[in-house]
Amino acid sequence: MQFQGVIPILVTPFDSDESVDLGSIAMLVNFMRELQVEGVTILGVLGEANRLTDAERAEIISSAVEHARGLPIIVGTSASGTKAVIELNRMASSLGASAVMITPHAEPTPSEERIFQHFADISKDTKLPIILQDHPASTGVHMSVDLIVKLIEQLPNIVGLKLEAVPTAPKLIQIRKQCARHINIMTGLGGLYGIFDLRAGSDGFNTGFAFPEVLQAMVSASKNNDWSTALKIYQRFSPMLVLEQQPGVAIRKRLLLARGVISHASVRKPGASLNPSLSDEIDYLIETLLPEQDITQRICIPNA
Repeated sequence: MQFQGVIPILVTPFDSDESVDLGSIAMLVNFMRELQVEGVTILGVLGEANRLTDAERAEIISSAVEHARGLPIIVGTSASGTKAVIELNRMASSLGASAVMITPHAEPTPSEERIFQHFADISKDTKLPIILQDHPASTGVHMSVDLIVKLIEQLPNIVGLKLEAVPTAPKLIQIRKQCARHINIMTGLGGLYGIFDLRAGSDGFNTGFAFPEVLQAMVSASKNNDWSTALKIYQRFSPMLVLEQQPGVAIRKRLLLARGVISHASVRKPGASLNPSLSDEIDYLIETLLPEQDITQRICIPNA
């Protein structure tokens, strides 16, 4: 698979009773396929994977793969133990996943050597492509450039890097300089630093922003070296990028509900539900940034 362009991270939809909503998973995957994204990622941080049982994980993977119709499905398989990750990788592989995304896990005594060995053992066991995720905000692990380069150069089935260690742009540039092997690097963080990441050489966005069309337009402009247009798009939608990047998944679920691609905006406990005061702000931003557009369909991105 090609780790580039725009690969949205999907939420895990729940019914009002917090049971997994497989119907909404189908709607989400179908919608993203119609937007012609390069793939989707499920069961990441945004997917509330740490609040799911293994049986629920299997149901979600199966549903996503069933409705993908060739769209690559990346499955988050991070866990606190090496054996647990290996077992989750085997599950993902048996159910038809295209690749897996894995973060390191924090230990009481930090050790880059143990992180390397963790990934080396995982790499030996799976034939699936691995996306290495560098996201200290969720893992508590700060991987050095040297460690990331070592992982990429010595573990050939690491085929992509999702870089979310701020500031992302300088780290991306440094990895490109030091790494003898080229792999695609995408950034996330809701596209919050999107223009800077693209200018630093990011291959696109692997993130859960509720309007992938905005990110697609920015990537397209950057590929055409049209930085003026890319910046105008970024500036126009920065209020939505900032709003979405607040902690938790409730805001994004509320936006996806407004887009008609999930049936409920439920967050599984103990995750926080949407603050009622934010609902009006979300509607205000939609009306202001996308006047008279039907956001349940592909939206038209103005250049200014």
